[in-house]
Amino acid sequence: MSPAATAAATSFAAAAATAAPTAPSRGCVRLPFRGGPGAPRRAVASMAVSTPRSAAAASFLERRESERALHFVKYQGLGNDFIMVDNRDSSEPKVTPEEAAKLCDRNFGIGADGVIFVMPGTNGADYTMRIFNSDGSEPEMCGNGVRCFARFIAELENLQGTHSFTIHTGAGLIIPEIQSDGQVKVDMGEPILSGPDIPTKLLATKNKAVVQAELEVEGLTWHVTCVSMGNPHCVTFGAKDLKVDDLKLSEIGPKFEHHQMFPARTNTEFVQVLSRSHLKMRVWERGAGATLACGTGACAVVVAAVLEGRAERKCVVDLPGGPLEIEWREDDNHVYMTGPAEAVFYGSVVH
Repeated sequence: MSPAATAAATSFAAAAATAAPTAPSRGCVRLPFRGGPGAPRRAVASMAVSTPRSAAAASFLERRESERALHFVKYQGLGNDFIMVDNRDSSEPKVTPEEAAKLCDRNFGIGADGVIFVMPGTNGADYTMRIFNSDGSEPEMCGNGVRCFARFIAELENLQGTHSFTIHTGAGLIIPEIQSDGQVKVDMGEPILSGPDIPTKLLATKNKAVVQAELEVEGLTWHVTCVSMGNPHCVTFGAKDLKVDDLKLSEIGPKFEHHQMFPARTNTEFVQVLSRSHLKMRVWERGAGATLACGTGACAVVVAAVLEGRAERKCVVDLPGGPLEIEWREDDNHVYMTGPAEAVFYGSVVH
């Protein structure tokens, strides 16, 4: 059996054991449907497994990694999914960027938008977060990923109730707080609006910020606002009658991501205004392509909407995977994001 097939079979077996711990050790098991109202329906997986009772009952946290086996938990935040790795015993990732790209492959690997490593804290932080995208590149941080990170920490440390952590990331210090209802609220810090710091080569148009600047893409002129939430974002509200669901994202997204005006590439958000407190967006993520959600992108969208006079400072942002609550507070200039994160399945992979 190939390594990919081994990974898939082991992951499904682990998921089955988690989903149905009281089922017989051999037989047909079904994985639970996940997703709230309006979420895209996914097929229910069914397969025969043969696993000793003791192994099926073993907790992920009690298992030790062999030389070749990487144990992981798959988490998702509004459909933005990540392979979470307990890396607290080392300041070096347990897999290389190339291995991460293979693990993220949805046909030949586990399938994910990225691999996230929980590492020892640095510079006084409780933990350090590193992430490799599905193409092997390393972004500064990830908004949906940091919510999954917080829930994974709570699982690793067996924490109950409300807790907050300080997390060192490539975008600086991030502070998530697990709420009593299981949602995670994250202090994402202050948005960066200076063009060279985002970075973008587009010239400032409003108080040193790049707001509604003209950007030529394939012969069309788009008006864009650029924001960094520790990683670069290009936000466009398009034409007055823009319907984001009609966009051919796979065609237009890469042209923004690799545009010469963005020396570090960029994430791009296409936004439809439903009301002054309700926005709808689709995202093309740098290094991951079209995803169901992007937390930093939702934050950038609200900042851009406020700068362009289209919305209030507190909004619900609809993404393909579900809604996020975003607030850009005037008193401290910080952006706060609140949304869900949940474990999908547990597994091991030979790498």
